[in-house]
Amino acid sequence: MKYILALDEGTTSCRSVIYDENADPVSSAQKEFTQIYPKAAWVEHDPQEIWAAQLFTIKEALRQAFLSPGDICAIGITNQRETAVIWNRRTGKPLCNAIVWQCRRTAEYCGELSEDEGFKDYVQKTTGLLIDPYFSATKIKWVLDNVPGAREGAEAGEVVFGTIDSWLIYKLTGGKSHITDHTNASRTMLFDITKLKWDEKLLDKFEIPEKMLPETVESSGICAYTDREVFGEAVPIAGIAGDQQSSLFGQGCFEAGQAKNTYGTGCFLLMNTGTAPVFSKNSLVTTIAYRIRGKTYYALEGSVFVGGAVIQWLRDEMGLIENSAESEQCALKVEDTAGVHIVPAFTGLGAPHWASEARGIITGITRGANKNHIVRAALEAIAYQVYDLAECLQKDSGLRLPAINVDGGAAENNFLMQFQADIMGFPVNRPINTETTSLGAAFLAGLGAGIFPDMDFLGKLRRTGRVFEPKTERKKARELLEGWEKAVQRCLWRSE
Repeated sequence: MKYILALDEGTTSCRSVIYDENADPVSSAQKEFTQIYPKAAWVEHDPQEIWAAQLFTIKEALRQAFLSPGDICAIGITNQRETAVIWNRRTGKPLCNAIVWQCRRTAEYCGELSEDEGFKDYVQKTTGLLIDPYFSATKIKWVLDNVPGAREGAEAGEVVFGTIDSWLIYKLTGGKSHITDHTNASRTMLFDITKLKWDEKLLDKFEIPEKMLPETVESSGICAYTDREVFGEAVPIAGIAGDQQSSLFGQGCFEAGQAKNTYGTGCFLLMNTGTAPVFSKNSLVTTIAYRIRGKTYYALEGSVFVGGAVIQWLRDEMGLIENSAESEQCALKVEDTAGVHIVPAFTGLGAPHWASEARGIITGITRGANKNHIVRAALEAIAYQVYDLAECLQKDSGLRLPAINVDGGAAENNFLMQFQADIMGFPVNRPINTETTSLGAAFLAGLGAGIFPDMDFLGKLRRTGRVFEPKTERKKARELLEGWEKAVQRCLWRSE
């Protein structure tokens, strides 16, 4: 039996999953790490803590499966995207905490950049992205401008940047490899997604030395080997992809027009657009879906900053529920939200609004509203935000979605999935294995290492667990959506 180790480094935790040659999970381990909030709307992670957590889960997954490092035939890595790690190439020590994709510290600077319409157009046409603190470029510049010695070290070639995949690969290889794949590179706002190279004009604009950037490689294929002293054996790293692209791949969305939505900390709706990039007119972003065997596939993507994180907020900050599963029970205790709407713009609103300064609001509270109404409103807010993305995606692509595949932690919530189908007006397909982010990493690594023969074979390995068909009449769905839109407009008004 051949085994693949998938490393799934997310926004709040690290996970390691071991898959066999049939793509069935054998064991898994997970460990959360600290969320650091130095100021309002600033979010950081400790890169060393992330590495320690990931290494812990690797050892634990191997222990549970009664395997040794030598039993692993290939490693696939998937990761939270856009998060910027800056470290010393020689010592391996980070210069500061990683600046997380959610962090809004560069919002004012991005606002200034957006005033230049010519530059905005150049960014979109070159990178497929919109100017926003979400992406890596302004985070890197902030570190170079604000951390003592960072710029001097970068210009000398000693200080380097990487997204989390680069950081983990650097650590796994004992400092020998500084690489990233095309999907992660496409999220930096520095990468030309058609020419597949770092863009000189953007590097000059952000004052970022190219020598601090990683080498780019394909998403599938052997690109490095683990260091024996670190991992125990020299095992090929054969798959890399940002978490949302990995999920798209794990869902078997290999054809143009196929789409998936991941319900993680945020929500991410991606549609495969084939080998030609489609540039959005509705505030979505164009991204590289994956590059395999010399062929680049693209995707349209819409991002919700706060998806499953609103459930964590209900649990950790509000104390309304004790665990995520309880949110479904609360929602089912009431027939509706009693007019309550929550717009969870904790770190701004993503697509299609891209309102960095927006902050969350709760509207429609009356004396009769109780905690169940609030919990239900929070779950419905996740679905409403995904609906907004789907509408934009369909306008841009010219295609009508027949269904969407779903995954991620909150996809286990049956109430949420049914409500999503009801307001969408088309089926929601949930696979048996909802951890398709790690599965995608295993697919890419197995394909790259020759364990899986081709993508046709992989498509047969994705298995549907449950299909949620819409039950709500369209008139009622439209009324619900109108209520949501009014709440969003109030949120945007307050941010002006």
